[in-house]
Amino acid sequence: MRIACVQLNIAYGNPQENFKKVEEKIRKAAMLNAEVVVLPEMWNTAYDLNRLEEIADVDGKETKNLLIRLAKELHIHIIGGSVSTKKDNHFYNTMYIVNSIGEIISEYDKVHLFKLMDEHLYLKAGTNKNIFTLNDVKMGGVICYDLRFPEWFRVHSLAGAKVIFVPAQWPSTRVDHWKILLQARAIENQCFIVAVNRVGDDPNNSFNGNSMVIAPWGEVLWTGPDEETIGIVDINIDEVEEVRNRIPVFQDRRVDIY
Repeated sequence: MRIACVQLNIAYGNPQENFKKVEEKIRKAAMLNAEVVVLPEMWNTAYDLNRLEEIADVDGKETKNLLIRLAKELHIHIIGGSVSTKKDNHFYNTMYIVNSIGEIISEYDKVHLFKLMDEHLYLKAGTNKNIFTLNDVKMGGVICYDLRFPEWFRVHSLAGAKVIFVPAQWPSTRVDHWKILLQARAIENQCFIVAVNRVGDDPNNSFNGNSMVIAPWGEVLWTGPDEETIGIVDINIDEVEEVRNRIPVFQDRRVDIY
């Protein structure tokens, strides 16, 4: 499976500029023969949270229209990173998954809100896991701060996910945590981790990419630079079962005591 990881410098509080750029990047990924394209977190508005009433995507309509149109035209699966949305008078950090025939097959609202970037002051937390199937492969998706909760990744791997996607706006000051935690999540869940971070600056934080694709044995297949790029990585899904059979972590869990 060929995956395109799209590192973006996101325009703060400027959805129209970001929608235009995302379309350009998805088209370029399709030209590189990607089967799946992955976007970063909150790519429509960045963390301009105090203006969400003006700029959040109402019911995700504009985002869904764009992703559906491009998925159908380009015959590509899209892991829609996440966008700020307004639904039922609440704001969310929302991920949409669109398959290559233009169907929205999953929608996920970020479960763990990050207080250091004021999410808890503006956003409502989601309550559901994010499991979906692409090319007959079970996959999962979480968002940024979710990475610090290993039990949430385990929920998705126990539900059958062989690939877990992690769109993010992870600040450069904690990029070492990002790298170590991503590798740990891949090793302990014996799955592929595909993590896409943004680059650039907003008024409060700096972001330096370092998007990563990690194999089930913990091998880092690709790390992004500190600038905009599209990383193309081919993964072999069969490796998941090979690793899980080699060290049967899931069979050896002591569910009787934890």
